[in-house]
Amino acid sequence: MTAIPRSCDVLVIGGGPAGSSAATHLAQAGIDTVLLERAEFPRNQVGESLIPHIWKFTDLTGVSDKIEREGFLAKAGGITVWNDKIHQILFSDFGYTRPGLHVERDIFDDILLRHAGDCGARIFTEVAVKKADFGDSDRPEIIYTDKRGRGNSDGAIRCRYLIDASGHSSFLASQFKVRQTISTQMNFLSLWGYFKNSRFVGVDRRSHPQEALARVKPVTFVMSFEDGWLWHIMLRDKTSVGLIVPTERTKGMDRRQREVFFKQTCARLPHLSALLEPAEFIEGSLQFRPDYSYYSQRICGENFYCIGDAAAFVDPIFSHGVQNALYNAAAATLAIKESLKNGKNRLRYSRLCESRMQQFYGFSRALSLGDFGCNGVDAGLVKNLIKSLPPLELELLLVAAEMTNRSDNVHRLAREAGVLEKFEEKFSGRNAERIESLEF
Repeated sequence: MTAIPRSCDVLVIGGGPAGSSAATHLAQAGIDTVLLERAEFPRNQVGESLIPHIWKFTDLTGVSDKIEREGFLAKAGGITVWNDKIHQILFSDFGYTRPGLHVERDIFDDILLRHAGDCGARIFTEVAVKKADFGDSDRPEIIYTDKRGRGNSDGAIRCRYLIDASGHSSFLASQFKVRQTISTQMNFLSLWGYFKNSRFVGVDRRSHPQEALARVKPVTFVMSFEDGWLWHIMLRDKTSVGLIVPTERTKGMDRRQREVFFKQTCARLPHLSALLEPAEFIEGSLQFRPDYSYYSQRICGENFYCIGDAAAFVDPIFSHGVQNALYNAAAATLAIKESLKNGKNRLRYSRLCESRMQQFYGFSRALSLGDFGCNGVDAGLVKNLIKSLPPLELELLLVAAEMTNRSDNVHRLAREAGVLEKFEEKFSGRNAERIESLEF
């Protein structure tokens, strides 16, 4: 068993897409990087729908070929049924030549983590970080419990910079007590589970049996219902189904009761019930997350960076999660690399990085939740991002917002940024296609 070193230049907490990508960027630059992950990989994870934007980041780290060789399902776009209005969006209509993906996250994340190790990062799984001591501001000490082998042993490692990519546990935000729940008119939670032999929604707007995946590309299927929404994501040998519902709907339920609620809700909803009619629920697969959407008031400092879900988590309706994680990893590691060259400016670099990441999170919240000037969203930062987006990418995002009832604030931001009128003049002929019916 390889011993964990006593020190390194950069310590990364967490081996998900944010942490593994950050470790890869740093190791490729020749920076001594250690990554500590509490779980043993591969490990289960939700978030199987990826948009084509991820390829520019996986190209940067050199992992794209490995992802392509795995043969994940390529998705052509999405279909939504929102307030009884049906829309379809195709990535190819917006200049994307590479597909989105439906991935098994345990396999996808394992590919990224192994790639980080291949690039020279020192990876240690089954090691749980317990505390970060910033008493020595130049060399914070990270306390951990090593759970490898037969017994647990405590240890410590010092680093020059700490990257928190711990996911929903938000290690540093929790320690600093700066994590805030996003307040909306109603608090939500997510439940998800997996089915075998489900039908899927194809790019041809019809439902198909699983064996048709060889000839029909799937799309991500999203539908609103009552006071929540759902996803249906076809994978290679199973299907991910999730429900986003008000917290009150499952208040006081134990695991068995939540599973009954989940199955009964899936069985009564239109479209979804038709897709799942031949399917079998995979027993024990139901998972539950009450801390649905949150943000941190402080995500970067002179010697620490919080990235991915450790910094914020936004309603996953537009599949932004992994893209945000990869973007954060690139931004944070650029700031750290510059700081290692010129330590006198490290506070400036961290503030620039925080501004960029809060800008990105703010845009995601404005797009997904309709937030405008609340919940930590800086409207000015978001408008600057909107102005900087390539035209086709901006078009895709504005059109995607039209597919739900959450677009008003996004369009308001775009109008105040001075780009909405140009968008309407240039692209008004191409919107998310309105569909009268689906052949389920």
